Amino acid sequence: MNSASTHAYDHARTTPRALATEAVHAGRDDLARQGLHAPPIDLSTTYPSYDSRGEAARIDAFAGDGAQPEGPPIYGRLGNPTVARFETALARLEGTESAVAFASGMAALSAVLLARASIGLRHVVAVRPLYGCSDHLLTAGLLGTEVTWVDPAGVADALRPDTGLVMVESPANPTLAEIDLRALAHACGSVPLLADNTFATPVLQRPVEQGARLVLHSATKYLGGHGDVMAGVVACDEEFAGRLRQVRFATGGVLHPLAGYLLLRGLSTLPVRVRAASATAAELVRRLAADPRVARVHYPSIGGAMIAFEVHGDPHEVIAAVRLITPAVSLGSVDTLIQHPASISHRIVEESDRRGAGVSDRLLRMSVGLEDTDDLWSDLDYALGELATGLPREWSKEEGAAFSTGRA
Repeated sequence: MNSASTHAYDHARTTPRALATEAVHAGRDDLARQGLHAPPIDLSTTYPSYDSRGEAARIDAFAGDGAQPEGPPIYGRLGNPTVARFETALARLEGTESAVAFASGMAALSAVLLARASIGLRHVVAVRPLYGCSDHLLTAGLLGTEVTWVDPAGVADALRPDTGLVMVESPANPTLAEIDLRALAHACGSVPLLADNTFATPVLQRPVEQGARLVLHSATKYLGGHGDVMAGVVACDEEFAGRLRQVRFATGGVLHPLAGYLLLRGLSTLPVRVRAASATAAELVRRLAADPRVARVHYPSIGGAMIAFEVHGDPHEVIAAVRLITPAVSLGSVDTLIQHPASISHRIVEESDRRGAGVSDRLLRMSVGLEDTDDLWSDLDYALGELATGLPREWSKEEGAAFSTGRA
């Protein structure tokens, strides 16, 4: 590569760029100079090398601090070039030094907990609600962790010498409750704050800018965006990333290269998808809020494509009656999904804890996709059917904030 092309490449890689531009180009900056347009998929599990001394040195270096081995790849569990492109892109979007991808969101969270427990920091302070399986993993102590559940105001008082992590999700799954991440990060002191940013995505918020040290995504959701890939990722500083890579290498929770390719492709349309779905969601919130069959609507002040609402009648009747909307778990796909959290995504959470976190038995969670707004409303209107009406309507704090800011 000549000096002019080298300068152009370095300029493109280091010059600050808007989120929409980063979503398209991050992780792909070197393709054109290689004569490529689409990123290649490297499916190799192992890589030939005639320099075994050199490989030994690189493996020793990885064992020391978890840094990505320099030079050609060694083995699929140490890293993969296609997955690395996705990690680079996600780190750029979240504004962190690094990102480490895993086979699922739960594998990513497990790696974080194991990394902290490995240095004797087994205690976690957490705020409900969280995704149901995250709640269960912490509560059951399956990885040897101990959890203290608190309200946001109680985080500082709950910290102990062995506290290795404070975990929150904002907007929360499934109630869409929001937390002041900046205030919470201040309350954490030197303890890392892990923010699950799955619902918001970096399009709507970047938790590291508010003091979080770790950002968790179930990449299965909006980052992939099409319901055809399962993955998790943690965006963080390089020091923590090194520990996560070592855990990933030891436990084997690696992301398949094809999944890495699909995720990188998904990121390129992330801003467009999130903004379009959010606009539709805001209009649906407006209509739901005015519907006497709906008791309460939850919608975060930052907007987004997730809606939660409580009905006066039987929520199971709504699930059974949708035709255009897909009755399924998960979220963030191009098609609209609806589910009953108390029956599925949060069923594994103890009933009293579930209700205490605001997950009522009448709550429905909807992930708005890219369909026409009127078509979605027609399906919802039909599914709501003849549910009981005439009961007094209650407005949630989130709903009031949404209307006061013109988002609904």
